[in-house]
Amino acid sequence: MATPSSSSSPATQIMLAIYEKKTTAVDLYRPLRNYIVYNYSEREAQNLEDDLQTLKQYRTDIERSSPSDSLSSRRDLLINYFRALTAIESRFPISPETDHINTLTFVWHDAFKNKLKASQQNIHLEKAAVLFNLGAVHSQLGLGFDRGEVEGRKNASHSFMKAAGVFAFLRDNVAMKACMGNSTTLDVSVECVGMLERLMLAQAQECVFENTIAKGSSASVCSKISRQVGIFYEEALAALKVAPLSQHFEKAWHSHVQLKAALFYAEACYRYGLELHEKEEIGEEIARLKSGLNALSEARKSSPKGAAQQLIDAYTILEGNLNRNLERAVKENDRVYLMRVPPASSLQPLPAFQMVKSMPMTEVFDASKEKMFASLVPDSSAKALSRYTEMVDDVIRTQAEILQQGSELTRVRLKEMDLPESILALEGHSALPTALKEDVDAVQICQDLFPDKICGGPAGLEAELQQLRDLRRVNQELLVQTEELLQKEATEDAQFRSQFGTRWTRPQSSTLTKNLQDRLNRFAANLKQAAESDTRIERSVREHSSLMSILDRHPIESVLPTLGRPIMSLDANEDAILGALKQSLRQLETLGAQRAGLEDMLKEMKRKDDILPKLMTSTGSYDDLFRKEISKYDQICQEIGKNVEAQEHLLLQIQAQSNEFAAVFNIEDYKASREKCFKQIEAAIAKYQEIKENINEGLKFYVTLQDAITNMKQQCSDFVMTRSIQCREMIEEVQRQMAGLSFQDSKNTGNYNYPAVGQANQPQRTSSQQTKAGNIPQQSHPQSQPYYSAPQQPNTSNIPQQSHPQSQPYYSPPQQQPPQQPNAPGYGQPPPPYGSQQQQPPYHLPAARPPYTSPQNQQQPGVPHEYGQPAYPGWQGPYYNAPGQQPGSMPRPPYTVPAPYPPPNQGGYYRQ
Repeated sequence: MATPSSSSSPATQIMLAIYEKKTTAVDLYRPLRNYIVYNYSEREAQNLEDDLQTLKQYRTDIERSSPSDSLSSRRDLLINYFRALTAIESRFPISPETDHINTLTFVWHDAFKNKLKASQQNIHLEKAAVLFNLGAVHSQLGLGFDRGEVEGRKNASHSFMKAAGVFAFLRDNVAMKACMGNSTTLDVSVECVGMLERLMLAQAQECVFENTIAKGSSASVCSKISRQVGIFYEEALAALKVAPLSQHFEKAWHSHVQLKAALFYAEACYRYGLELHEKEEIGEEIARLKSGLNALSEARKSSPKGAAQQLIDAYTILEGNLNRNLERAVKENDRVYLMRVPPASSLQPLPAFQMVKSMPMTEVFDASKEKMFASLVPDSSAKALSRYTEMVDDVIRTQAEILQQGSELTRVRLKEMDLPESILALEGHSALPTALKEDVDAVQICQDLFPDKICGGPAGLEAELQQLRDLRRVNQELLVQTEELLQKEATEDAQFRSQFGTRWTRPQSSTLTKNLQDRLNRFAANLKQAAESDTRIERSVREHSSLMSILDRHPIESVLPTLGRPIMSLDANEDAILGALKQSLRQLETLGAQRAGLEDMLKEMKRKDDILPKLMTSTGSYDDLFRKEISKYDQICQEIGKNVEAQEHLLLQIQAQSNEFAAVFNIEDYKASREKCFKQIEAAIAKYQEIKENINEGLKFYVTLQDAITNMKQQCSDFVMTRSIQCREMIEEVQRQMAGLSFQDSKNTGNYNYPAVGQANQPQRTSSQQTKAGNIPQQSHPQSQPYYSAPQQPNTSNIPQQSHPQSQPYYSPPQQQPPQQPNAPGYGQPPPPYGSQQQQPPYHLPAARPPYTSPQNQQQPGVPHEYGQPAYPGWQGPYYNAPGQQPGSMPRPPYTVPAPYPPPNQGGYYRQ
C-alpha cells in the first residue's frame, strides 16, 4: 500500500498578492464646502467643518501610501474612506454638469500596467479604486501570514476570503458604473475583478488544503479539497486566456495560474489513487494516475515561461510520485488483479469539496451608521423616505385592522353565545353589564366610602329630605323675623302719631314699606309652593322605596339569579362539557393576548424603522431598497394571519361546545330571569335619579332663597334704623315746640320731606347744624346709608326714587328730656338676620355720633330697588337690581313670570 506523500509541500509556498493602484492629489475640501454654502448656508458649512477636514485627511492619507505603513492601518483607512465616499455620494452630486460639483477630477493608474491611467469627474472611479486597493491589501495580509503554523494558515485563508469578498462587492456594485466613462482602466473592470475573486478563493482553499495535509486527513478528504483548489485556478485561468485580460497581465501570471491548476488536479488524482489502491480498484487507479500525468505534461508544454522555480520543483516532485505509484499499480494489476483499465474519457469527474467562499462585505461597507454629513438631507432622499414611510404605514394599518377585526369578531361571537357570563353565573360570579354597573356604582359610592353613615343610595334620601326641611324652616324663620321688624316699626310710628297728633308730620310706615311688604308676600308664596313640592318628593320616596331598595344591596350582584346544574342527568357529562368549554375559552384568551403582543411588535418595529441613513448611502435603486426593507415585516404579517386563522377554527369549536352547554344547563330560562332583574335595577336607578334631581333642585332653591331673604332683612333693618333716627329728631323738634323754644324762624320749622325706601337724596346741612350734630354718636351701617328728611306734606306715594323739596332738620339732641315724653321703649335692636352677628341697637347710641351726610342725588350702593327669588334656581332674571318702575306699571314679581319656566333640565317639583 502506498502512503501519502508531502509531494506538494514546496508548492504551498508559492502564492500571489496584488499591488495597490496609484493616484494623484485632489482637493475635496474646497469644492464640497462651496457646494454646502451655495445650496444650504454658511452656518451649515461651519457646522460641518469637522467632517470636511476628516474627509480631506482621508484623501491625503490615501495619496501618501508608503511601504512603511502597516497593512492593518491601511486596511482601516480604506474602509473608512469608502464609507465616507458612500455618505457623500447621495449628498454631493459630482459630475461635469453646471449645477453639480464640476471642479473635481479623480485620476487613478492601472495596478498591472502603471503607465495606463483613468480620469473621471464622478465618484464611481474613486470608489472602485478604493475597493480595489482594499482587496489588494487583504491579499497582501494573507500572503504575510506564516502558513507553517495552523493559526497562520487559518488567518491567511480568512484574508484571502476577505479579498475575494471585496472584489465580488466591487464587481456587483461599483465596477459597471466605473467603466461607463470614456476614460477607464481594465483592472477595475467586471472581468478583471471577477478573475481576481476566483484567484483569491483558490489561494484560500489552498490554505485549507495545506492545513488538511498537516492534520493527516484521509486521502479521500485531501483529494476533494485539492480538486476544488484546482477548479478555482482553472476558472481564473479561463478568464486570463480570453480578452480583454489575455494581453493585460504578464506571462508570469499565466504560467503561475496554469501550473497551479494542473498541479492541484494532478494532486487530486494522486490522492484519489491512494484511496482506490486501498479499495483494490487497481484498474481505475491506473487510469487516474495516467490522467494526472497527462495534465502535468500538457501544462508544461503549453504554459509560458516565467514560472517560479519553487513551482517547477513542486511539479517535478509530484510527477515522480505519480510515475512511481503508476508503475507499482501496473505491476500488481498484471500479476494479481488483471483488471481492465478504463479509458480516461469514461472516468467520472473527481469529487470536490469547497471549504471557502467570498466573505460578505455589505456590513463592513455599510455607511448607514456613519455620522459624517448626516445633517444634509437632499430633497430626493426626503421624498424617497416619505414614500417608504407610506408603504410602512399601509402595512401597519392593514395588519392593525386585521387584528382589530379579529378581536371584535371574538367579542361579538362570545356575546352572542353569552360567554363567559354563563359560566360565571354557574360558578356564582354573576356580573352586571358595564354601563349598568357604572350607574349602580354612582348610586352606591357614598355608601362604599362611608359604610357607617347613611349618606348615599336610597337609604340616604331621608337625610337629604331632612336637609330640605331644615332649609325651609330657616327661610320661614328669616321671613318671620323680617316681617316682625317692619311690624314693630309701624306699631311704634302709630303710637307716636297718636301721641303727638298733627305735630307728627312724617309719612306713615305703611306708605313707605308697601314694596317691601309685597316682596315679603311673594317670598311667603314661594315658600308655600316649595313646601308642596317637598311633600310630593317625600310621597314619591315612600311610594317607590320598595322599588329602590334593591340598590341598597351590597354587592349588587347578590340580587342576580344564578345558573344551577340540572336536577337530573342521563349521562352525567356536565363536568366534561364545562371543562372542554373552559379550555377552549382559555385558548381563545391566549390568542387574544398574542394579538395584543403582535400589535405592540408592529408599533415597535415602525418606531425603530429608520432607513434614512440607508437611503443616504444607497447606490442602487430605491425600489430595490424598499422591497428589501419592507420584507422585514413579512414574518410578523404571517404570524398575524396564523393567529386569525387559528381563532376562526377555535370559535367554530366554541360554538359547538356552547350549544351543548346551553342544552344541558337550560340557559334560556336563566337569561330570561337575568334580563328581568336587569330591568328592575334599571327602573330603580331611573326613579332614584329622578328623586335625587328633584331634591338637588330644592336644595339649590332654598339656599338661593335664603340669600335673597337675608339681603332683604338687612334692607329692612337699615330702613328701621333710619326711621328711628328720624323719629328721635322729630321728637326733639316737637319737644322744643311744646316748650316754646324756637331756634329758627318760621320758614325753617318742621318742613320735612321723607323719601320712600331706597331714595338717596340728602339735604345739605348748615355749619351750625353740623356743629350741633357733633354730639350725635358715630354709628356705621352696612350695605346702605339711607337718608330721610321731614316732608312739608305727607307723601303717600309708594314709588321709589321720588324727588322732594330739601329742608334742614335739626340733629342736635335736646339738653333735657321732658318727663312726659316716653323714651320709645319698643325701639330696641331688631332681630338679626339668620346666621349673622348681633348688630348694635340703633336707639342706644354712644356719646359721639357724626351726622348722616352724603352728596345729593348719590345712588346708594348695595340697596337694590327690587327684591325677589324665583321658585327654583334656574331663573336667570335680575334678583336684586331691577330698574325703577313707573307709577301704576308695577310688573309681576319674577316668581310669577310664566317664561322661562320651566327652565331647561329642571324637574317639575319647583315650578310656579
